[in-house]
Order: sequence, then structure tokens, then C-alpha cells
Amino acid sequence: MTRTPDAKTPPHQKPTVLKSDSRQTNWRRANLSKYRAHLAVQRALMSGQLQKQPCEVCGASVVDAHHDRYDQPLDVRWLCRTHHVKLHHYGEDMFPIGGMSREQD
Repeated sequence: MTRTPDAKTPPHQKPTVLKSDSRQTNWRRANLSKYRAHLAVQRALMSGQLQKQPCEVCGASVVDAHHDRYDQPLDVRWLCRTHHVKLHHYGEDMFPIGGMSREQD
């Protein structure tokens, strides 16, 4: 028997209902953990549980949340769009976690 979520079920435990067949919805279906992490950040920002920080590379105030691990949805790195795109294009070594490059070890 499948349990149907009710009004008391926390949002992060409710199944994500994706009814349309748009490109965006298909991406969300294929990348459900990424989509859920994105939603968790949105909820945390709206509730005040999480606050945007300046870009960790250049200090810009307009930033995106970057997840290094989607199983830790509120553990994000704040990057401006330019540095976020560069990180995805060139890889994690571009802006290592904590600002330390692996070459400095």
C-alpha cells in the first residue's frame, strides 16, 4: 500500500509532481535530486533559513547557489553567473572548495 502525502507531510518528503511535457519538466524528471536541491534552496531563502552571500571568487552581490553535493541541499557555494558557468565548464579545480587550489598542497 502506498502512502499518500497529506498536509502535514514536510515539503521535502512529498513526491514531486511533474505533469507537463516541456523541456524544463523533462530535465527536472531526469535530474530529480538536482531539482529537489534547487527547491530546498528556494524554500530556505524564502524562510530566512539561508541567506545569499557575495560571490566567493569576485565578491559580486548577484549570485547563484552552486551545489557540490546534491544530497546536502543547503550546503551551497555562492558564485556570480560568470564564475558559476566557468566552474561548470572547467570543473571543480577552477574554484576549489575553500579557495585552496590543489597545486598549493
